[in-house]
Amino acid sequence: MKKYLIIFFMLMFMATGLAFSDIVSFRVGYFIPRAQSDLWDIEFENLDLTKSNFQNSSFSFAYEYFLTNEISFQFSVDGYTKKKVGTYLDYVGYSDLDGDWAYPDIYEGDFYPSHVFSVSNTPVQVSLKLTPMGRTGKIIPYVGGGAGMYIWTVTMQGDMIDFSDEWWDPVEQVDIYPIYQVDAREESKISFGFHAFGGFMVPLANRISIEAEFKYNIAKGSFSGDQGFEGFEPFDLSGYQISIGINYWF
Repeated sequence: MKKYLIIFFMLMFMATGLAFSDIVSFRVGYFIPRAQSDLWDIEFENLDLTKSNFQNSSFSFAYEYFLTNEISFQFSVDGYTKKKVGTYLDYVGYSDLDGDWAYPDIYEGDFYPSHVFSVSNTPVQVSLKLTPMGRTGKIIPYVGGGAGMYIWTVTMQGDMIDFSDEWWDPVEQVDIYPIYQVDAREESKISFGFHAFGGFMVPLANRISIEAEFKYNIAKGSFSGDQGFEGFEPFDLSGYQISIGINYWF
């Protein structure tokens, strides 16, 4: 709820400047997470999850205010979320009176240990945008960058194999590990980061243009340590975003 309230008030703030804005933009894109922190690594090493599983569509909304013919400020809100079920590699689960246990997958097993890993990220960003060739022409290239507030959520729900607690099955003569139910969540957390972008606009009519853009986000989110993600380094929120959109010029 906190995330949506923050977004609402940011949009209200930007809307107050609509009469003075030069461009309003709507974009649809594709977000590719960099995924370079230890929680990402553990998920990719132990489960049948890959970085490509967490690529997904994104949506953006922006107001742009021109200071000069070549320089403008831009306020934007992006949205990305992805949820994926991952199954542990090389292990099956057995249940007995003492709980659930992970055995090597040379055994048949009672079930396949798995959990849901979910990530969402909503950057609210302020940018300085440069259009070096001005706002006229058949193609209008631009570059820019700035800072932003990243509102993010990470959750993990389902089975978790505790590889730090090794047991020995004397009957089967094999190492086994306990399986616990996990419900870890960091919700509507706020971090700060930076971004850079480049692209071009193509005018279609007097007040309408289309655009293509590439953006790189750099941000990390720190876990609170009391919601099930204890001991992890800051979570990598960085990634690449490719988008296309439509602009309305005032």
